[in-house]
Amino acid sequence: MLSYKTLYSILYLEINLLSVAIIAVIRLKTLGLSKMVAQRNFSMALDSMVVFFLSDTYRVIAHNRFLPYWKTGVILSKDIYFLSTALMCFFWFVYFEYLQNSPFVKNRKRLWISSAFVWIQLILIIVNHFVPILYYVDESRIYTRGPLFFLLYIFAYIYVLVTCTRAFIGLLDKRKAEQRQKLLMLAIFPIAPAIGGIIQYIVPNIPVVCGMLSIATLVLYLNWITEMVSVDPLTKLNNRKQLVHHYEQWVKGNDEHMDIHFLMIDANRFKSINDTYGHVEGDAALVRVAEALRRGCKVLKHRANIARYGGDEFVIITKGETDESIEELKKAINDSLQVLNEEANSPYPLTVSIGTAMAGGYEKLSFKVIAELADEELYEEKKKLPDNGR
Repeated sequence: MLSYKTLYSILYLEINLLSVAIIAVIRLKTLGLSKMVAQRNFSMALDSMVVFFLSDTYRVIAHNRFLPYWKTGVILSKDIYFLSTALMCFFWFVYFEYLQNSPFVKNRKRLWISSAFVWIQLILIIVNHFVPILYYVDESRIYTRGPLFFLLYIFAYIYVLVTCTRAFIGLLDKRKAEQRQKLLMLAIFPIAPAIGGIIQYIVPNIPVVCGMLSIATLVLYLNWITEMVSVDPLTKLNNRKQLVHHYEQWVKGNDEHMDIHFLMIDANRFKSINDTYGHVEGDAALVRVAEALRRGCKVLKHRANIARYGGDEFVIITKGETDESIEELKKAINDSLQVLNEEANSPYPLTVSIGTAMAGGYEKLSFKVIAELADEELYEEKKKLPDNGR
C-alpha cells in the first residue's frame, strides 16, 4: 500500500501537470496572435506561468525524494519559482493595462519603472545565495524560510493589487459603462489565485495555486474567445450575429405591453470620407459614431442593445420606450457626435441618418422584417439630404 507521502506527491504532481496542460493548450491556441503587443504580454504571462508550475512540481518531487536530493537544485527551483511569480504578475499587470486602453502602457519609461519590483526580486534572489535572507536548506536538508521571505510575496502581489484596484475604480466610472463586463472580469481574475497564494504561503504543502491559476486563466481565455465571436473588433460593439440573437430573445420573451423599437443608423457621406481621407480616417469616423451611440443611449430609461450592422450601418434595439424618448435618443446621438467631432478636430462634417421601426408587444416580427421596415425609413431620411447623404 502506498504511503501518505507518496499519495500526496502523486496528487500534487497530477494537479500541476494538468495545470501545465491547460496553459499549454491556451498558449498554442493564441500562438498566431503573439505579434500584437497586448497579446505578446499575455503569451509571456503564460510562459512564466508554465515555468512557475514546473519549478513548483520539481520542488515537491525533490522534497519527497522521488528524485535524488540535490541541495543546490532545490534552491535553484525556489529561485525560478519566485522569479517566475514576479514575472507572471508583471506581465498580467501590463496585459490588463492594455485591455483597459490605459495611457500608462503607451509610455515606455513608465513600463520600465513599473518593472522595478521584478528587478528588486531578482537582486534579492542573487543576494540570497550569499546571505540566506529569503530561504535556505539547512544541514538536515530541510527547506527553511529566511527573515525577509515575505518580501517575495509583497513585490509580486503589488502588481495584483494595482490591477484589481484600477479595474474596480473603472467599474465605478460611468464613462466606462460599456466596458463594465470586461472590467469586472479583470477585477475578479486575480482574486482566486491571490487567495490560493496566501493559503499556500500559510500552509506550503497544499497544492492550490497552480490549479486556481490555470482555471482562472481558462475562464479569461473563454471570455476572450466569446468576445471575439460576438464583438465587432473595430467599434467594440456587438456584431450582427449577436444583434440577431438578442433581438430574437427579446421578441420571444417580450411582454405584450412592451414595444420594441428598432433603429437603423447610417453614417452620412461616409464613402466620400473614405475616398478623400483614406480608410484609416474612415475607421476613426466609425469609432466616433459608435461612441456617439453609446453616449446617446444614456438618455433611455431602459437597456439598449447597440451593434454594428455592417459597413457604416449600426442598429440600436430597445424596448419599453415611448416615441418621445426615441426622438430624444436621436437628438442625443447627433449632439454627442457633434461634440466628438469637435474633440477630434474632424476636418469633415460627420452626421448620421436614423430610420426607425417598431414591433408592438403583440407583434412577433422577424428580424428580417423589422430590419427592412427600419431600412425603408432610413432611405426616406437619406432622400432629404443633398446627394442622398452619399
